[in-house]
Amino acid sequence: MMRGSALFRSTTARFVLLAFVLQFLVTGGVLVFVQEASQRALAAEQREAVDELRDELTAAWRGSGDQGLRQLIRARLEITHGAVAVILYAAPDGTPIAGNLDAWPTVIPPGTRWLTIDLYRAGSERPERMGVTAVRLPDGKRLLAGHVIESSLRLVRVNEEAVLGALVAGLALTLLGALVIGRVLSSRIEAITQTAGAVGDGALAARVPVGGSGDAFDRLGLSINAMLERIEGLVSQLRMITDGLAHDLRSPVTRMKVLIERAAAETRDDNALAALERVAQEADTLLRMLSTALQISRAEAGIGRDRFSEIDVATLLEDLVEIYGPLAEDSGFVLEASSPPGLHATLHREFISQALGNLIENALKYAQGGGSIALFAQEEDGQIILTVADDGPGIPPERRAEALRRFGRLDPSRHLAGSGLGLSLVEAAARLHGGDIRLGDNAPGLRVDLSISGSLHM
Repeated sequence: MMRGSALFRSTTARFVLLAFVLQFLVTGGVLVFVQEASQRALAAEQREAVDELRDELTAAWRGSGDQGLRQLIRARLEITHGAVAVILYAAPDGTPIAGNLDAWPTVIPPGTRWLTIDLYRAGSERPERMGVTAVRLPDGKRLLAGHVIESSLRLVRVNEEAVLGALVAGLALTLLGALVIGRVLSSRIEAITQTAGAVGDGALAARVPVGGSGDAFDRLGLSINAMLERIEGLVSQLRMITDGLAHDLRSPVTRMKVLIERAAAETRDDNALAALERVAQEADTLLRMLSTALQISRAEAGIGRDRFSEIDVATLLEDLVEIYGPLAEDSGFVLEASSPPGLHATLHREFISQALGNLIENALKYAQGGGSIALFAQEEDGQIILTVADDGPGIPPERRAEALRRFGRLDPSRHLAGSGLGLSLVEAAARLHGGDIRLGDNAPGLRVDLSISGSLHM
């Protein structure tokens, strides 16, 4: 599971978060705008109705005087049965003359253009929310006109609840949509990542899946696939040249060695014999280099996976101790092996044995001053780690990459026999098994870890 800090650094996670925030802001903004617009329209409609009522009553007073206004007030209240209309015609001191309010509200002076307030209508025992306006007539009397707006307020509350519900639903849908978008993007990117990983592990034939939609990911996949086609072609040509060169050189070198051995058997000159023996040793070195280069080339091409089989790791290590133990003893080293019981793995036994043998021979050759070589296995995160560790001088951290380089040798004078391909062969064996090789400090000495992936059995 991804940690919080790693999740925040993830580009996909930040994209999902950004998409969620933007969609939420857009959805929330639209809903708030609709709510505010509807409330403003409703308030304007209420105010317009009250203004019309006030103007109608004022016009009646101007046209028919006091009596005309009283008749209109009675008519309006009878028509609406007092349902929503609020009217009060009062004397200059506020004493009611006509209308459905018992007294002039003290908080509403004449000349109030618009006010929402809780008032009691005549005969009612509960206050009601009203929108009112008040004017002073030319003769000093007062006129209040208004509407009960509680139903409108209920409509506003229903509208707010609906907007809130839509906002919550929009929040869930927005989050779901952002996660789906992130999932789609992650799956497309993961396909590219898996292809790159497979190619890095040696599967040069791996290609990025292309859906055929022609979108940016398809174009990216086609570009990567074209690049991989080119790389695979160049690597294949290089491997064919290397493999062919190594294979073709083995025969003439072998024949040369046979001729050298015949000449050594026939000569009676000690100097010539010594020279022929040195030449024969060089021929052996050249043959080993050709064989190692051929093995590395074939391992990197994936050749040999058909020879994988399930083996007991402890038995493999014990066999290596039995083979190299006497040689280690002759060199002044103690070779010991250990492995968890019941640890099995599916691997190329001969190739892994040769890789571990190379590491043991390197330790015997370069761990001068040391006295022990440990060969052990352990399970770590679903991988088997095969380790060869000595207590010699080790390799400084800054030179370990040089030691892993093909034909790289840390002996500047090259007075020790070697081809510089030993660790390259170990690395090729690791890659054939989906793993890698790591050089570390054994404090003191060198520790070489050979990992094997996807083949663990307990």
